[in-house]
Amino acid sequence: MMSANTITRSIEIGLRVAGIWPGAAHAIVNRFFWTATMITAQIFQYRHMVVHLNSNDISQLMDGLSATLSYSLLFVKLIVFWTKQRIFNDVLASIATDWEKCGDTLCSMSAVANLTHRFSNLIIGLHSTAVLFYCIGVVALGGDDVADRELFLKMELPFESGTSPIYEVVLATQFLHQMTAATVIGVLTALLVTLVLHAGGQIDILREKLLEILPRKKAPPISVITMGSLIRRHQNIIVFTEKIESLYSYIALVQFISNTIVICCLGFIIVNSIGDDQGSSMLVKSILFYVVINLEAFIFCYAGEYLSVKSKSIGDAAYESLWYDLSPSENRILLFLIMRSQKQLTITVGKFMNLSLQQFANIIKSSASYISVLHAL
Repeated sequence: MMSANTITRSIEIGLRVAGIWPGAAHAIVNRFFWTATMITAQIFQYRHMVVHLNSNDISQLMDGLSATLSYSLLFVKLIVFWTKQRIFNDVLASIATDWEKCGDTLCSMSAVANLTHRFSNLIIGLHSTAVLFYCIGVVALGGDDVADRELFLKMELPFESGTSPIYEVVLATQFLHQMTAATVIGVLTALLVTLVLHAGGQIDILREKLLEILPRKKAPPISVITMGSLIRRHQNIIVFTEKIESLYSYIALVQFISNTIVICCLGFIIVNSIGDDQGSSMLVKSILFYVVINLEAFIFCYAGEYLSVKSKSIGDAAYESLWYDLSPSENRILLFLIMRSQKQLTITVGKFMNLSLQQFANIIKSSASYISVLHAL
């Protein structure tokens, strides 16, 4: 059965839990819950970082830093979406309008929707699985001695957390919160994939319309109204991608910095774990976390690259048509569309540079350089 919506049910549920979905019940309560819990967790996490800054075990320090920065990144994402709620509402309204106008293009849009559903479930599932493996690795590293017990999230709590049953209560609380946080991170990443693929689907429809209406031999002339509808469709795509850029631009900036540091930390842990006595447990907790962080960075960079390539394809479709059979006035309209398509649609890193696969390569190269420096020390 073909899907009739680009936004999956799993993404909608995740956005409702995070207090982002428009008109969701108890949205204010959910936002207060996330704000209170995230601030509390971050205080204890950064307190642990400061207390153990001069620790001899640099792997444990890197482990704590990677989880702390991931939580900070999530908090930034939530704040951005809360403050730009109106823009997000407009994005959802645009998606609903596009589906109402599908008509004979329903099959192509359904194919895009089914693709986004698969990607969304995969991304959310990977994030949740990474947390599960991380927690398994922490349990495997812990010993029976109270002093050897580790928490899932490294925190400097104001009470003794190593004794039973306090340890078990704290551990269960951290696991539930960490699993929920990881799911929301996956939801927001899957949302970016969904919005970008929806924009790509609309571009494909525009290209099909261009090839359909442009003249063939002995075909009647094109009406100005028909050409105007193409221009309006193109304008809607531009506005839609600008709203995606507004939502994710500064998120991409923080993501770019955070992912570089986290990939460096996890890579250092993995390199140091090889040949170590407890290396297998460290690899269990770190390897999938490392894969997910790399995947998250790749998704953001690929989204910008995808939009850039798709935007160029509009001009290519117009140029490859039988434009030489048009009248001069019709050619001027088509030329206007080609000129507008030359301005790339993309997502920027805080308005500084465009997200692209080249930027993903830069993240990997920078992280590898930092790992080699740390390993040499």
